[in-house]
Amino acid sequence: MEVILLDKIGRLGGLGDKVKVKNGFARNYLLPNKKAVMATKENLEKFEAQRAELEAKIAATLKAAQDRADRISKIGKFSVAAMAGDEGKLFGSVGTRDIAEAITNAGVEVHKSEVKMPSGVLRSVGEYQIQVQLHPDVTTEIVLEVVPQK
Repeated sequence: MEVILLDKIGRLGGLGDKVKVKNGFARNYLLPNKKAVMATKENLEKFEAQRAELEAKIAATLKAAQDRADRISKIGKFSVAAMAGDEGKLFGSVGTRDIAEAITNAGVEVHKSEVKMPSGVLRSVGEYQIQVQLHPDVTTEIVLEVVPQK
């Protein structure tokens, strides 16, 4: 299925790119979330008429993401308390939801889908480097300290 992208999609393309994607990806993600339109002649003409407006919207979201990244970088270190045993092993784990809550409680709104943990959840006490991807072009690192809950 050929679509015209209305937003920058990681590993797929940028605004205005005409790309071929699988039918399910277009039907279930791109089209309902208004990240793309079908690549027809009418939609192509409509897109060209709205191009400046869409570029301004993308620039505004990029600027907002950079501002959030700057605020996160200023705070720098976050901590999460979790129940732990004597050896430092957690009774459970610390995941993306817990990290997003800690950052949000510090004053910067972050969704759990923006927290990237390629090695999985954290299962022991200590300090960890965690990446937060606020936009396809904006990624920042935080230091997360998992401390035993008292």
